[in-house]
Amino acid sequence: MSFFTSLTGLKAAQTDLNVISNNVANTNSTGFKKSHAQFGDLFAAAPTQTTKTVAGQGVRLAGITQQFTQGTLKPTDKTLDMAIAGDGFFAVRSQPPQASLSYTRNGAFIVNVDHEVIDTTGSKAQLLPVDANGVATSTNIADMYDFIVPETDPGDPTALLTNISINGEGVVSASFTNGNQIHLGAMALASFTAIEGLRPNGDAHWQATGDSGPPQINQAANGPLGQVRSGALELANVDITEELVSLISAQRNFQANAQAIETANTLSQTMINLKV
Repeated sequence: MSFFTSLTGLKAAQTDLNVISNNVANTNSTGFKKSHAQFGDLFAAAPTQTTKTVAGQGVRLAGITQQFTQGTLKPTDKTLDMAIAGDGFFAVRSQPPQASLSYTRNGAFIVNVDHEVIDTTGSKAQLLPVDANGVATSTNIADMYDFIVPETDPGDPTALLTNISINGEGVVSASFTNGNQIHLGAMALASFTAIEGLRPNGDAHWQATGDSGPPQINQAANGPLGQVRSGALELANVDITEELVSLISAQRNFQANAQAIETANTLSQTMINLKV
């Protein structure tokens, strides 16, 4: 039995090492959220058996959870580089034909050849309609639309775009050579009742699930949502010192379980070689 008990310990330590290694490997990944492996003990006994004479049977993986704590904001001085100071995710939509919604903390947006504002995966940033004061007039998913940078003033085709600005509430404003300034919309941000239930898709993107609950869409600085910081990116929330300490601890656990298996093997061999 000790062989199998220690084997579960080896597998648990290996999983812990994999999780920590993934955290360390993504130290420089924008918007990355570190993970933590959680374990539980294995115990079994017959209904009529006293538990005072039964040992545990090892360890099991209870789950790997991501920790959505705030990462450090790094200034970039690029308008379309955006970070969220607080809770929330940018809502982005993948290219057709899937056109599926996902949610990200990686606000490294650029403009493609079609003047669409896209993220590092090519998904299009989503905007909410706003009134003249920059207040969202709808928070429905169906009313979101793609963030497209105009070349000219919609009311004056001869006036060229001169500047794009984004304030703390995520309101995107465009200025033109004729002096006009219009609101293109507000960055669509999403919050969730249980963010631990989000399904990671990679590239600092997550997908809503039944465990996370449906997304609650709004503009920044409303409800639980934080503010948008234009000209900055959120770095990974990985503390490299903490991870290295955890790495040493996981390595020691692995070595201890390996030693337990070796000891059990030696005892078994000794008993087999006993002569009557």
